[in-house]
Amino acid sequence: MRILITTDWYEPVVNGVVTSVVNLRRELMKLGHEVRVLTLSENGLSYCKNGITYIGSLGAGMIYPGARVRTALASKYMEELMEWKPEIIHSQCEFSTFFMARRIAKKLNIPIVHTYHTVYADYTHYFLLNEKWSRALVAAFTRNILKRTQGVIAPTGKVFTLLKEYGVTQDIRVVPTGIDLGCFDLPVQQAETEAARRRLGIPVTDKVLLFVGRLAQEKNLEEIIDFVARMNDSRITLLVVGDGPDRANLKSLAQARNVEHKVIFTGMVPPGEVAAYYRMGDIFVSASQSETQGLTYVEALASGVPALCRKDACLDKVILDGVNGWQYTSFEQFCEKLEAIFESEERYRELSANARTHAVNNYSSAAFAAKIEETYTKLVTEAPQELEPCFVMTPVR
Repeated sequence: MRILITTDWYEPVVNGVVTSVVNLRRELMKLGHEVRVLTLSENGLSYCKNGITYIGSLGAGMIYPGARVRTALASKYMEELMEWKPEIIHSQCEFSTFFMARRIAKKLNIPIVHTYHTVYADYTHYFLLNEKWSRALVAAFTRNILKRTQGVIAPTGKVFTLLKEYGVTQDIRVVPTGIDLGCFDLPVQQAETEAARRRLGIPVTDKVLLFVGRLAQEKNLEEIIDFVARMNDSRITLLVVGDGPDRANLKSLAQARNVEHKVIFTGMVPPGEVAAYYRMGDIFVSASQSETQGLTYVEALASGVPALCRKDACLDKVILDGVNGWQYTSFEQFCEKLEAIFESEERYRELSANARTHAVNNYSSAAFAAKIEETYTKLVTEAPQELEPCFVMTPVR
């Protein structure tokens, strides 16, 4: 099958969408499919390289953090893709590349399946003030985009429920995003881990609470820093791996709460080194409720790190209470479950082993690709549907 994946982000950008697309493309190619990607470049230049078509673009953070919009003419590259004659398009973003996907799909009369990665209602604080109106706008935008597809992929049941609440009528299938777990499912080399902790200034006797992800307001990392301050436990270090627009505010908060010595910010870490940071953690922590799929949660579990995270619908089949960690709802519960995880070395080893087994058995990239392939086959073999004309929404400023 000839498959075209469209996405506003691709390598070298690092985020959940890119991880999902890279893994999906690799696994689909292993299954014998031809897979090309249409994406935006990080500058105004358009070019093709190794089956990836990059269209010139510029930043549009006013729409969504990290968003980009096409600026270059794409006719030449669109024609080349149409001459290749893809049989199905799998779109991953709702902005620039979605409209290019629509143009190709209409010309070739082929189906589009769309993965809804981002709950935009959790990000409207970046560009809208009125919560009620902003959420209504997001719902209307989502309905109007998805009705122009022939199928929708929801990474979690949380997203499925949300889309139904928005009034989306398309067929929606829940398929958890797969991850290449090979680099995470490795034995911990104790000497290397201890040396890495020393380089970061983490006391040997400390238990490490680990957060990995983008430092942004919607991640609610302030709550974890507040918990560290309220516990006032000299045996705890919070290791924050990643960068983002909220980093300065989070560092200021740690200083204001007198725990700057207990909170270590690594900044951005190269993708190839992230697995080593997971192995430094004793517990993966997060207070975010803006996730649609939470890939970092799965990476942590695959690394054998139990999780202690704020309760959220996207984690219902990811973090199993008392099996591979816990979901908490209050500071008191956070402290209680933290103590339970460390009640004995035997108990911790059990949680760690369960974490690794659950992640590997349920979230491999190969299983993910096989499920997506089933969706493609169903849509391609069905009678083609007339595609509705698309539209462009003007962002509210």
